[in-house]
Amino acid sequence: MNKIAYLQCPTGISGDMCLGTLVSLGVPVAYLTEKLNNLGIAEEYKLRAEKVQRNGQEATKVHVDLIDHHHHHDHEHHHHGRHLPEIEQMILQAGLPPRAEAWSLAVFRQLAVAEGAVHGIAPEKVHFHEVGAVDAIVDIVGTCLGLDWLGIASDNAGFPLLYCSAFPTGGGTVRAAHGQMAVPVPAVLKLWEMRGCPVYSNGIDRELVTPTGAAIATTLVKEFGAPPPMTIKQVGLGAGTINLPIPNILRLWLGEGASLQANITDSAANSPTLETISVLETQIDDLNPQAIGYVFEQLFAVGALDVFTQPIGMKKSRPGILLTVICHPETLSDCEAVLFRETTTLGIRRTIQQRAILQREFKQIETKYGAVRIKVAWHGQSSEKVITNVQPEYEDCAELARKHKIPWREIQQLALQGWYENNS
Repeated sequence: MNKIAYLQCPTGISGDMCLGTLVSLGVPVAYLTEKLNNLGIAEEYKLRAEKVQRNGQEATKVHVDLIDHHHHHDHEHHHHGRHLPEIEQMILQAGLPPRAEAWSLAVFRQLAVAEGAVHGIAPEKVHFHEVGAVDAIVDIVGTCLGLDWLGIASDNAGFPLLYCSAFPTGGGTVRAAHGQMAVPVPAVLKLWEMRGCPVYSNGIDRELVTPTGAAIATTLVKEFGAPPPMTIKQVGLGAGTINLPIPNILRLWLGEGASLQANITDSAANSPTLETISVLETQIDDLNPQAIGYVFEQLFAVGALDVFTQPIGMKKSRPGILLTVICHPETLSDCEAVLFRETTTLGIRRTIQQRAILQREFKQIETKYGAVRIKVAWHGQSSEKVITNVQPEYEDCAELARKHKIPWREIQQLALQGWYENNS
């Protein structure tokens, strides 16, 4: 199952709101605490969650209560703080789940790059002051742990299949170490600029997006904007701290990407299942034909459903090919990346189409030469299946044909015969 998630942030996003949505979706606070304590910060904070009301709606508020030891040894700890390399060490030594570790490092790096750019210093020199450091560590690492725990799928680059709405800009000013600052604060604006984020004003003049929230989203989100095609299974609600004119709640929609299965399970009786697919096409007249075979392999490797070419005549009477790729919307960007990387194309057209698909399953048949998988397609519900297509799997037949030096046709016939004997 292809688990994906969408962050809807009508009132912005902060680290603790992210944690709230995850706890609301069932991530245990005890699990987060146990893993976070491996970072060596057990003495410095307590994590707790409670249900709160925001404008009459219930949501989960996660509190990161910082424990203040300072009055004991103030002189030693006066400007302790932590720099990026130290935080990276802590993360690397904590034995976190591999995805949570990689994501946490990426988010902290992104935050340090933005803060560094704002102050004109190297990311390594950015100082996460005492309180901010523990808070940011809990928010960022906790969020990465939660997304991993929920089992959200990863793309080929290893990042979660996480999508996010446009951000509200907020407004007004906030108090900071250096006096008043305009909202969005410089680090948030820098993160939006680094990632090219879509923003809008919802008319609320408060700080709506915090640097930690922005760092999490701009690092981990695959695409910003409208929700991707998905089947929603569960929605997590994370409460912000302040009360706003609209409920201060971050919503994380958890569901399945628009894939074969999702549509098959709820197909209506006797109608072929409809699913949404993306179609990419580009015409090429200046590429070595040998490269085309490689492009096919690479496209299938990133999840293309089908790839085909057609000969066409192009400008100046050049022979060319039209290359068409059919894929699920969530692998569109990966397929496009392959086309731009491996071919000479300068532009790729994309359309969204519906396709009617038959439900299918594999059945294994034993022939006297060995086992062959048979692909069986049908429509209708399981009670009254109408089988419309029975095909032995090409590779299985080919393997047995090579092994036993028998024509491929013969193996294919035997497999079909075997299936009909078992299912007549």
